[in-house]
Amino acid sequence: MLRNPNGLATALTVLLGVDVLLFLIGAASEAWIVADPLAAAESYATVEAFDALMVVGYLVYLATVVVFIIWFHRVASNASVWAADLQGRKPGWAIGGWFVPIGNLWIPRQIAVDVWRGSRQDPYAADGARELTLLNSWWTCFVLGVILDRLSTGLYRQAETLDALSTAATWSLAGYAFIVVAGVLAILFVRRLTSMQHTKATGMLSAAK
Repeated sequence: MLRNPNGLATALTVLLGVDVLLFLIGAASEAWIVADPLAAAESYATVEAFDALMVVGYLVYLATVVVFIIWFHRVASNASVWAADLQGRKPGWAIGGWFVPIGNLWIPRQIAVDVWRGSRQDPYAADGARELTLLNSWWTCFVLGVILDRLSTGLYRQAETLDALSTAATWSLAGYAFIVVAGVLAILFVRRLTSMQHTKATGMLSAAK
């Protein structure tokens, strides 16, 4: 049964927008550490507002993850109604695929491609030129951002000198750059795929009348 993803997409767009703003603030803080690691370290140790901002950021990110997974499952379920034979995995994988170690670096992307194709007016048509560019760009930036974030986290834990702190911040800043771009592209991807499904469902209802 088809289910409308529009409301979830709207909420997700807002959350992603807030995430992008918070990521930009995070990027600015990393740039400060790179420019003056001593002053930044001393300030962060005494400014309680920074800790509060971190908590808010984690909560918003958690909410975004939850809403994204619910939306992703819904659009995957809709695509299975339209073109089940094109879906390489059951809709449940739109949830579970994110929690598979290592596999979560490519499984959700494969699902997204299948859902995209199933949501087109003609699911069985060949991919158009650069049709998947938005999807692939979003996923590439997201994966690179995650990898760089994990790398910088490890470097921060090992940092015992200002030079090491600056190096960790540099890698973290690079990670933030990719994540910010991924966030913007995610908004465009969510809106585009949701629009495709809305248009297809509306067209089917009109044809049925």
